[in-house]
Amino acid sequence: MPVYICVYCASSRKIEQRYLDLAAETGTEIARRGHHLVSGGAKISCMGSVARAVRAAGGRTIGVIPEVLRDVEIADTDSDELVITADMRERKGVMDARSDAFLVLPGGIGTLEELFEMWTSRVLGIHQRPLVILDPWGLYRPLRELVEGMYEQGFTRPDVFDAVSWATNVSEALDHIEGVAQPITPTPEELAESID
Repeated sequence: MPVYICVYCASSRKIEQRYLDLAAETGTEIARRGHHLVSGGAKISCMGSVARAVRAAGGRTIGVIPEVLRDVEIADTDSDELVITADMRERKGVMDARSDAFLVLPGGIGTLEELFEMWTSRVLGIHQRPLVILDPWGLYRPLRELVEGMYEQGFTRPDVFDAVSWATNVSEALDHIEGVAQPITPTPEELAESID
C-alpha cells in the first residue's frame, strides 16, 4: 500500500547542485517504491526537484503552500493536488494530516522548524509516524551534537533519540520509513469510495 511521505527541504536558490540532485534522487526513489509525496508546494529549489522527480517516475504529489508564499516560492501548479492555505500554521497542519511519514532533507530554518515540530510531537507521544533525517554531508551534525548536549544537561529525556532516525543515503532513509510506516492517508480510490 502506498505511503504518503512528507519531505521537508530547502526552497533556497543559492544552494549547491548536489542538494538539488539529492532531492531529485529522493523523489525518484519514493515513486519507484510506489509511494507518494507531500511537500511544501513550491516549484523552486529542492522542493521543486523532489516533486518533479516523483511525478516523472509515476508518483502522486500533494503540494501545500500558503497564499503569502504562492508567488514568492512560486507554487507548483503541476502538483496532482495543490492546497493553498491561509498561513504557515495551516500549511504545516495540512502537511501533517496528509502524511504517513516524514523525511527531512538538508534545508534552512523553515525546514528546522518543521523538523522540530514533528520531533517534539513524537517525543510527546502525539504521533508514532517515522521521522528520518537524511544528512549525507553532515549539515545537521551540529544539531545532533546540540541535542546530545541538551540531554546530558537534563533538558530532554532519552526518548528524544528514539523519536528520530538518521540516514546518510536515500535507500537507507526509505528502508527505515517502509519498516515503520503504517499508511493512514486514504488513497484517491478510498476517498472516492467514501463519497459514494
